[in-house]
Amino acid sequence: MENTMAPGVSPAIPATEEDRIYRKVGWRLVPLLVVCYVVAYLDRVNVGFAKLQMLQELQFSETVYGLGAGIFFIGYFIFEIPSNIILHKVGARVWIARIMITWGIISACMMFVTSVHMFYALRFLLGAAEAGFFPGIILYLTYWYPAARRGRITTFFMTAVPMSGLIGGPISGWIMSTFHGDHGLSGWQWLFLLEGIPSVLIGVLVLIYLDDRINRAKWLTASEKAVLIRNIAAEEQQKEDPPIRAALTKPRVWAMALIYFSFVMGLYGVGFWMPTLIKSTGVQSPLAIGLLTAVPNLFAVIGMILISRNSDRHRERRWHVALPALFGALGLLLSALWSGNTVLAILALTVANIGICTVLPLFWSLPTALLGGTAAAAGIALINSVGNLAGFASPYLVGWLKDLTGTTNTGLYMLSGCLVVGALVALAQPARLVNTRVSLHAVS
Repeated sequence: MENTMAPGVSPAIPATEEDRIYRKVGWRLVPLLVVCYVVAYLDRVNVGFAKLQMLQELQFSETVYGLGAGIFFIGYFIFEIPSNIILHKVGARVWIARIMITWGIISACMMFVTSVHMFYALRFLLGAAEAGFFPGIILYLTYWYPAARRGRITTFFMTAVPMSGLIGGPISGWIMSTFHGDHGLSGWQWLFLLEGIPSVLIGVLVLIYLDDRINRAKWLTASEKAVLIRNIAAEEQQKEDPPIRAALTKPRVWAMALIYFSFVMGLYGVGFWMPTLIKSTGVQSPLAIGLLTAVPNLFAVIGMILISRNSDRHRERRWHVALPALFGALGLLLSALWSGNTVLAILALTVANIGICTVLPLFWSLPTALLGGTAAAAGIALINSVGNLAGFASPYLVGWLKDLTGTTNTGLYMLSGCLVVGALVALAQPARLVNTRVSLHAVS
């Protein structure tokens, strides 16, 4: 008899039992993955805090800073697809550990920067080391969760972006204020050293703790593994797994890359420039700036969780992607208009951060519903690598526009427009990219 059960539904067990199994998986995997991404994202954007001291000490211009911040993504782009394919072949445990250990070492080496070319070289190497981490995790989650459950889990994972600001902002400000001058090192040098060490240590933990696939998880019973494997197998039958070249030339894959590029423009506009934007309102202390950056990030964590739950509950993606992007655009616009008032600027940056951080995990529920197998590894990596070229373009253009006009406002207007473009292209996609027949149970 033909199986008419929708992907993500296990016919042999009650829904409550299936929910229990997925809760067990979530508590085992997600906290570690979140911690990994927190330290990864912090090592990626802590240069925004280091900028408050290092530009003056090293006599770098805003354009040099923007290019150095963005050149990370050139290395990221070049090595992204090969890295994700290697992860698919050798397993997430070894490859993610390798990524974290190498990027932690290179991030710490940023403390030795003395020239423009050294700054550019280390940022490039940091991007090359980290290439494959984020799309690798997105791919890794498809090994464990069907699409109906993946939206919320991806959101939990990506709360690491604002959490890195929530935790890292005050810590970065404290390090720069407390250790400045100790042993002849500036605060920004201590920042890179102390924030690089956790990546190496957690990379070792990943090597010990993480399981590549369901069938290798000794903490699951045979019956629990059977449920998870059956759900994944049912969904994989619905997906395409074309040759890599065919996957990389699909028009919808490139449309997804354009959407993601637009959203990442906004993400790194905020990520690399928020400390500078707050300082421009009149706040001078690195510690005070760090504490103030925690406010937009705290509300972003809350907004991400609430909106993703609503998206899963209604099984709707397009509007849940487009509307937060438009709110993010509005927030960036207002942050430019209110740049002379600290309270209003923080309010505007909070609106922007909620919208931008919310849209990113919900976006990934779209392309992961399209492809499976090696094509998924290549397609996800392509979307992420092309999208992350915005990580190069965004800080560079904002820095260049600031040197050109004397204000960051022009750059904020540009980033706001990019978010609007991404929202419009998202709305142009098919109304249901995730099977609406999937039974959706609450996932804690």
